[in-house]
Amino acid sequence: MRWAVLALVVGLSGCGEALPVGSFRDTAPVIDPIRFFTGHVRSWGVLENRAGQPTRIVQTECMGEAGDGTLRMTQRLLVGEDAPVTRTWQMRRAGPGRYEATANDMVGSAVGEASGRAFHWTWTLATTPGNFLRDVDMDQWWYLLDDGSMLNRTTIRKLGVIVAEVSEHFARTP
Repeated sequence: MRWAVLALVVGLSGCGEALPVGSFRDTAPVIDPIRFFTGHVRSWGVLENRAGQPTRIVQTECMGEAGDGTLRMTQRLLVGEDAPVTRTWQMRRAGPGRYEATANDMVGSAVGEASGRAFHWTWTLATTPGNFLRDVDMDQWWYLLDDGSMLNRTTIRKLGVIVAEVSEHFARTP
């Protein structure tokens, strides 16, 4: 089933307009980002250049704690041979299926929506905090798989132009 979802995602990515997240409302399992990232989660993936060629390995270690409908998570991000980056997230439910988040290297807030097994959100990453000319826009789609792991597809844009994409698999660990 995991490969069927991946094939669907890849196949649909080449079609004109993206499906609205609500198109996944009748799919299961249902994703809850706060529940998914509570505890220890790891990921492995690839950063691809604008031509779709893999350029670097991406790995994360996440540790989240939830309480009162809010997730506090520390994410250690490794991209290729670059120095590790620590991102500190705070995510909260903003309404049924709606989420908002902030992070130490984010401009403003992330806004997202969950429906069925899919979650979609957008946010701006400050690659060099304090220098708005270096900010990039992140467009992320998460898909909860039958085995409880998650597939993430991120499109990174600068001034509306795709500069990179990330394909990543997240799994909860004991």
